[in-house]
Amino acid sequence: MSSTAFAVRRSRWAALVVLCAGFLVIVLDQTIVNVALPSIQADLGFTPAGLTWVVNAYLIAFGGLLLLAGRLGDLVGRRRVFLGGLVVFVLASLWCGLATDRSMLIAARFVQGVGGAVTSAVILGMIVGLFPDPRELGKAIGVYGFVGSGGAAAGLLLGGVLTEALSWHWIFFVNVPVGVLIVVSGLRVLADDRVGGPRRGADAAGAVLVTAALMTGSYVILKAPDTGLGSLRTVGLGALALVLFGAFLIRQATAPTPLLPLRVFRSRSLSGGNLVLGLMLAGMFAQMFLGALYLQLVLGFTPLQIGMGYLPVAVSIGLLSVGASARLNARFGAHRVAVAGLVVIAAGLVVFGRAPVGGDYVGDVLPALLCLGVGGGVAFPALVTIAMSGVSAEDAGLASGVNNTVQQVGGALGLAVVATIAAFRSDELLAQGVDRAAALDGGYDAGFAVAAGIVVTAAILGAILLRPQRPKEGNPEARSSEPGHLEPAAGRDASVGCTS
Repeated sequence: MSSTAFAVRRSRWAALVVLCAGFLVIVLDQTIVNVALPSIQADLGFTPAGLTWVVNAYLIAFGGLLLLAGRLGDLVGRRRVFLGGLVVFVLASLWCGLATDRSMLIAARFVQGVGGAVTSAVILGMIVGLFPDPRELGKAIGVYGFVGSGGAAAGLLLGGVLTEALSWHWIFFVNVPVGVLIVVSGLRVLADDRVGGPRRGADAAGAVLVTAALMTGSYVILKAPDTGLGSLRTVGLGALALVLFGAFLIRQATAPTPLLPLRVFRSRSLSGGNLVLGLMLAGMFAQMFLGALYLQLVLGFTPLQIGMGYLPVAVSIGLLSVGASARLNARFGAHRVAVAGLVVIAAGLVVFGRAPVGGDYVGDVLPALLCLGVGGGVAFPALVTIAMSGVSAEDAGLASGVNNTVQQVGGALGLAVVATIAAFRSDELLAQGVDRAAALDGGYDAGFAVAAGIVVTAAILGAILLRPQRPKEGNPEARSSEPGHLEPAAGRDASVGCTS
């Protein structure tokens, strides 16, 4: 390898470190807050219903802006969008940490969600542009997968440490120096990929429609466990979200320069990979929520113990995502690895659902967490690889935004459905005279069963939708089309996203 080639390769991996560090800050923030909620409630005087808005304000902004931010990166430059979003996130984090009343914290969390969405929406597209070689891209997506999955589990541990050792304010303050360091590093190692500003007529109407649709849908999903899946508010606002999204799709089919060109969904890899990924994360998000509640309310774990208890998930995902997943994809095919990982995840959910009231962590919980870590460590990178395969350079930011939107909406929808079913079952058992711990455990068992069913559905769809296409008859030179086999996209610049 020549000195120039080595320098370019090194700069690519330096850029990947910066991008994944930015992604890690966003991912950690989504789970680190959950551990500190009781302290925030006691300090600021939140009601139980009001406390949910500390999380919901962030998630509504985050889920609503991902698609728009991803396309904006294609139009004005993904580096500019990434760094700009990170600056907003850092300033909002400082605002959150300085909050002295309820309304101040909720407003700051909404702005923090805006920054988080803008930052994370373009990261995957930048990674695809950085690594035109399929083998290197597989390794890079493995690192991205580890940060996404392992970071969520690590957030529980970090949240417990900061809350117990200092105060809840520090779960936000910690983002400030880290974020500043990432911005400074990004200015040095990320290449300027601006494309001359937005194209004429960049579909402002479409941007308004999709943002309104996703924010309304996110609100409905997040509030469904409280208002009920069949309530007038849930059904009415859900219908409004569907109407807005339908109007957005009509707009995209007729606009001269659509925000979301519908042609991208002709790709079986992109459509099928995102569908299966969304279902997988619906089950995974639900298990983190139910698992943390089981450890806290049934086994009596402290916040710090909950974080320590989930470390096997982060460790398992880390060992498999970085390196091993790329080798498995290359040897067996990303679709086979994804389906196998989904089966292991489903098995882990079934095992977790069988944990009794007087359960033992080592005997009842740890085997389930290891299954979830192993399955997630191979399935997540494989599905992201499939979803991003064959994406052109001009649509990389859009595909990244779609992928992140699917992750967010899929996870939130799965959590809403599973949490509602678990709560309903617990209330039913309490009405029958069952003691509280047993009623909670019964509700969690029902929730885990539903989550396992969702992941099994994902595995079945993955086996059907993601399998390679057979060569056409009469064309002996045609090769089997393997979803997840990443050929360098036409027009992709190998140096995009890094300085050389």
